[in-house]
Amino acid sequence: MTTTTPPQTHDDLGRRRFTTTDLALIASFAALISACAYVGSIPVGGAAVPITLQTFGILLAGFVLGPVRGFLAASLYLVLGAVGLPVFAEHSAGLGAFTGIAWGYLWSFPFIALLAGLLVVVASRAAGPTRAFVVFLCGLPAVLLNHGLGITGMKLHEDVSWTTAAGWDAPFWVGDLFKLAVAALIAAEVHRAFPALLRRR
Repeated sequence: MTTTTPPQTHDDLGRRRFTTTDLALIASFAALISACAYVGSIPVGGAAVPITLQTFGILLAGFVLGPVRGFLAASLYLVLGAVGLPVFAEHSAGLGAFTGIAWGYLWSFPFIALLAGLLVVVASRAAGPTRAFVVFLCGLPAVLLNHGLGITGMKLHEDVSWTTAAGWDAPFWVGDLFKLAVAALIAAEVHRAFPALLRRR
């Protein structure tokens, strides 16, 4: 008497996708984002919010790991800072960072990784291996989201006009577009070298 194995459902496959490799990648990118927070950390603009490489690490996590793992890597980074590890800009930590002047930028991190990863996955499924320019375009909405929430956070925290908050945000644009371009170049090479990596999540 023979038995047949029941077909795997979508939920079964979804549960099996998280392997030790996935967890290691999530942890590794959370560590990368933490390291990026230490690079630069130069306060600029009227709000004195520091410039760091955090957005580079966040975008790269989304581009390379995809939306789910990218979101989790960015979220793990925030959790590490919330519990007291000095992984935020200027070696800061704690729950106070989530209500400070830069709270909008901070809270946006998991969502820009999610958005960047989702758009890259859609692009790769539609046109095959992604080129750097395509990855760059996929990252632009994520950068807009980051700046939009950052402006909102500064406006509400300091009780200033939208124009003033946008002016404080303006100095970050050149650096963030450069970081986006570098992240896109790296991600495109990773996609070509490991085409199955992005498809996993």
